[in-house]
Amino acid sequence: MKTKIVATIGPACNTPEKLSQLIDAGVRIVRLNFSHGTAADFSAVIKTIRDLEVKHGIPITVMQDLSGPKIRIGAIEEGALSFGKGDLAFLGPERPQRTDMQYIPFDRKELLDGMESGDRVVLADGTLQFLVDSKVSGGVVMEAGNSGIVTSRKGLALPGKHIMLPALTDKDKKDLLDGLALGADAVALSFVQTPEDVLEARSIIRKAGYSIPICVKLERKNAVDRLEEILAVADILMVARGDLGIECPMPTLPTMQKRIIAACNNANKPVIVATQMLLSMVNNPIPTRAETTDVANAVLDGTDCVMLSEETAMGRFPVEAVSFMSAIASEAEALLLERTHLSRYHMPDTAADFFSYSACLLAERRNARAIVAHSMSGAAARSLASQRPRQPVYGLTPDPKMLRHLNFSWGVLPRTADAALSGHQERAERFVDTCPELNAGDLCVITAGQFRKDQTASGTNLVKIYIK
Repeated sequence: MKTKIVATIGPACNTPEKLSQLIDAGVRIVRLNFSHGTAADFSAVIKTIRDLEVKHGIPITVMQDLSGPKIRIGAIEEGALSFGKGDLAFLGPERPQRTDMQYIPFDRKELLDGMESGDRVVLADGTLQFLVDSKVSGGVVMEAGNSGIVTSRKGLALPGKHIMLPALTDKDKKDLLDGLALGADAVALSFVQTPEDVLEARSIIRKAGYSIPICVKLERKNAVDRLEEILAVADILMVARGDLGIECPMPTLPTMQKRIIAACNNANKPVIVATQMLLSMVNNPIPTRAETTDVANAVLDGTDCVMLSEETAMGRFPVEAVSFMSAIASEAEALLLERTHLSRYHMPDTAADFFSYSACLLAERRNARAIVAHSMSGAAARSLASQRPRQPVYGLTPDPKMLRHLNFSWGVLPRTADAALSGHQERAERFVDTCPELNAGDLCVITAGQFRKDQTASGTNLVKIYIK
């Protein structure tokens, strides 16, 4: 399977036995959701993952997912409130004197001040929708647009409203530093709105003496509107369809997903599709037909990774969910490769991408067994992945951190390069000669960078046929 699977870790799968089964089923990236835990809660999981890496002989990537500035209502005294369409509600920090409407506690004065008549207010992940009727002293009066129930501490969204909240809260900054110290391989930022949000996180990471990839979760319309700018400073993007489906009209979500994926493919940056992919498998041993099609379509759209959330974190069938996702993705990949014709692609703009294009075209025309890319930065392997070759791409690097970064890229098999050899081409050839997955006589296409005359490393500038 070439598509990478991200599994969220939770009570349903956090034992060594279950984690080992998830890896056997196809998981290569584990997500630690810091909305539901701290570094102390995840330290044992990370240690287990590192032990399982050795046992399975496969690099496993640990992605820390920060909470971000999630906007929530307060504690509801009654426990739950039930609304019918047309019912009125008061949203504010204190209970109103009027008794003809129910009270939803909310103490974010800066947001209340910015609300206007006609604004949409969405609660509980979209299950309850209101329109602001009027502003009154201390809050706003809202009219329910549908029937539903809301309980304490549920999320609140203001679709289409520009809300200037930093993507990194004080809690996130502490969690980020704690996660780095524990050994997180990547970090996902929630509710990003601007490129500056990403640059702030990168500055914190660098000042702490680390270098890990940043995954930007696209959850706000503001971020989608600035997609190209954010993509330029991010390492990975996630189509986080849960909050994005609240922020944007639901009918626009499928086409938005396709456009985001296409932009990432063009930029040679990995992209993850997430939220409700196999949601019914939280309680059922098989997915619905619609979920199966959703996963397949994400692969056909060009996603690098597909992600499971509740399905593995708290579901009854975490291993089965991964197995189904793997099987669905494999079937979709077969169709994707049937439709892939490298010779019909537009010629690449940069020299580096031209080398990747040439390597994939050469591998296709000569029916190569594999493509082997030596890269210190991982850029060569990511560029090859964006071409969607039918051959496996072995991404060679001596850097363990880069091995785990390459886990995000479609079709790339991260492998450790022999650091005892100085030349990148020599390392690639040695890998082919010693790789047990390749047989004598197999033809491979190698990409590598040759050293300049001053012995400094260059980017990829060599494409070579090599026979084991």
